[in-house]
Amino acid sequence: MENPKPTLPGNIPTLYAWMGGQPVLERLTEVFYRKVVRDELLSPVFAHISPEHARHVAHFIGEVFGGPARYTHDDGGSHARMVGHHVGKQLTEKQRRRWLDLLLESADEIGIAGDPEFRSALVGYLEWGSRLAVLNSLAPENPVPPGEPMPHWGWGETGGPYQAD
Repeated sequence: MENPKPTLPGNIPTLYAWMGGQPVLERLTEVFYRKVVRDELLSPVFAHISPEHARHVAHFIGEVFGGPARYTHDDGGSHARMVGHHVGKQLTEKQRRRWLDLLLESADEIGIAGDPEFRSALVGYLEWGSRLAVLNSLAPENPVPPGEPMPHWGWGETGGPYQAD
């Protein structure tokens, strides 16, 4: 499946294209989840993840970053479904911070674009998403309606970083 939106208005590449597309995202999530399952603080949270978990997360981030809708179309996912995976997990700020640190460490390890603009967008998304995950983990039920659009994260002339469909 080709990326239907490789650039944004003004011929600005999507975050997905800039970072190297699906192969880079899949490598990132593979390296990251190998660390997570060995991490004392995070391994209990991820003790029962499926072998496909890293790929599903790569599909989700790819879609959010302007790539193909693989999470939605190939994995049968939605924004509500992703949020639902966090409900009831009772995640802590310490776990959130460790998750973020390991993901950024993994990005450095595999050589994901380190330029300031990309890194700022990446960190901004990870901060936003991980803080929402903690909030949603404390919710008694999924706070996202089933039809809620997939978030999109951008940069440059697109306005703010978060845009709903």
